Amino acid sequence: MQRRLWREASFDLTGKIVRINWLFVLLLCALAGVGYTALFSAAGGAAEPYAGRHALRFCIGLVMMLGIALVDIRLIARLSWLAYAVGVALLIGVMRMGHVGKGAQRWIEIGGLQLQPSELMKIALVLALAHWFHKASWERMGNPLFLIPPIIAMLIPVGLILKEPNLGTATITALVAAAVFFAAGVRWWKFVLLALPVPFAAHLAYQHLHDYQRARIDTFMHPENDPLGAGYNILQSKIALGSGGMWGKGYLQGTQGHLDFLPEKQTDFIFTMIGEEFGLVGALAVMSLLALIILGGMLIALRCRHQYGRLVALGISFNFFMYVFVNIAMVMGAIPVGGVPLPLVSHGGSAMLTVMMGFGILLSVHVHRDVEFEGAGDDR
Repeated sequence: MQRRLWREASFDLTGKIVRINWLFVLLLCALAGVGYTALFSAAGGAAEPYAGRHALRFCIGLVMMLGIALVDIRLIARLSWLAYAVGVALLIGVMRMGHVGKGAQRWIEIGGLQLQPSELMKIALVLALAHWFHKASWERMGNPLFLIPPIIAMLIPVGLILKEPNLGTATITALVAAAVFFAAGVRWWKFVLLALPVPFAAHLAYQHLHDYQRARIDTFMHPENDPLGAGYNILQSKIALGSGGMWGKGYLQGTQGHLDFLPEKQTDFIFTMIGEEFGLVGALAVMSLLALIILGGMLIALRCRHQYGRLVALGISFNFFMYVFVNIAMVMGAIPVGGVPLPLVSHGGSAMLTVMMGFGILLSVHVHRDVEFEGAGDDR
């Protein structure tokens, strides 16, 4: 009897491994390879201190991602609100004993590892909102009272992230939550009503921004007013991107990056180095790879038969899209500089951990796309 059960469990595990979207995994490995190549160049043609650590973190994250992919999505669903509670607790912990860096208190140290709970909170919030909405019928979605608890669940982490202060991540968290609300079936006119007071709220919020946040906006509008101070980063980024031309200056030949004119070249401005060394063609190739990953996540959502998996996959894919959009728009000068890394390309452990954890859950949705969930939301 025990031998038969062991064979069934082994077959189930084997079946799950086969059902993993290995093409999606390959795309992630390719993107991490782009990151290793760029970080190798950022260090002047050396694996340390960036590229080697990047490769090690990705390998650890890859194992973690594949392990999460084999976990039954229904178990993840049952743990959704627990993950949310842990995320909120970590955000509160940051306020009390967090590590201060660059004028903000955003990191917490656990077992020698520095984590940014606000990044983990985005994934936990997606899970919690998906759990709330996956059993909801269209009639319940039209009831404003039904939307009050998830709105509160969104406002709590957004408010805590704003207290760090971290305006950029708070905004992205709110947008990711709004994407889940919209995908769940919240009527579009309700978003329009919420958007109407935004211009007035933005004007009021600007008056209460921290000095460095206000400086970022002013620098975005007129970087040339302080070319050696606040506007230095974005001006150097534009120079580097423009100097790359169509085909780039060649690998390891980027002058702005290697002569240290470009700050934060290994983190926030890694895409600028790619554009300088590989030109417009290389930059478009990397953007195409990023687009394929986002499209792959969306396709996983569309192929899922249960509402919980669809909402989770869409939320995680949109979160990845926001990483990509904000980083690339930032280094091109289209939006203010906000300290958002390019996922799986920039140097950094917290973002890597969060992204790989999210993709593990995304792959679990794909592996368990045909499982049955109880609830009215399954057949929508």
